[in-house]
Amino acid sequence: MSNDDQYGGGHGEVGGTGQTRTRLPDSPTDPYGPDRRSPRTARSLVTVVGVVVLLIAAIAFANQSPDTPEDKPADNNPAASSTAATGTTPVTGKTAGIPRGFAHDEQGAQSAAANYAVALGSDGMFRKNTRHALVDGIYAPDVATRMKGPQDEAYSAEFLAKLGLDANGNPPQGSTFVTRAVPIGTRVESYSATTAKVSVWYTGMIGMSGAKSTDPVRTLWKTWTFELSWVGEDWKVVDDTQQDGPAPVPGDVPVSTSDDMSKAIKEFGGFTYAR
Repeated sequence: MSNDDQYGGGHGEVGGTGQTRTRLPDSPTDPYGPDRRSPRTARSLVTVVGVVVLLIAAIAFANQSPDTPEDKPADNNPAASSTAATGTTPVTGKTAGIPRGFAHDEQGAQSAAANYAVALGSDGMFRKNTRHALVDGIYAPDVATRMKGPQDEAYSAEFLAKLGLDANGNPPQGSTFVTRAVPIGTRVESYSATTAKVSVWYTGMIGMSGAKSTDPVRTLWKTWTFELSWVGEDWKVVDDTQQDGPAPVPGDVPVSTSDDMSKAIKEFGGFTYAR
């Protein structure tokens, strides 16, 4: 760039050295034009910067390599450009909407824990039939049998009423009950070929969205720790605990209206596979 484009220290000097530039006679070939160029306006500068930013973004996007299985490095870890669920073969299917057939390794244990957090954090847990199906699909058989009774007592009509739900776990007409768990990351606490302990850091939403709601949708941050056991051909939960945080500083995004929240919940479906 020349020093006459406002990025250097020109101001009538060449390279800021104090040398005086000689004006040549006006002619079609005069590189400086008939008149001395006036400083660019702020709008022109913003336009130039905007074009440069868009150009850089376009070049970066064009240079991205395609997301293919061949894009993975030899050590079988996910490549930087990969959007695959995991670096190893993902789950082989689903049972009652729950992913199953996780890999028999540390990564498979992390995937299992993340997906189990999503399932257990869904609104299905507030309806008896779907809750039993989730428990049967996530927990080891003997554990699932033991916990159904206590869970049914915990999700009592009184408890559901506090959330604005009826005895069957349904919201009132015109309202939308929201409960989702969204994993942020996983951490392996311990691992062996038969057992694993994995912590899932997640954010979530829970509450009732509606004009007459007394329990508005709010966010939460928690860590859900699962103790897993390799049962048959999959990872199953044998115990789990939760604790608050880590939680970031709340942002300054304005709170949405109940109508906007209800619309978003209906339009933005939850993920079917985590990690």
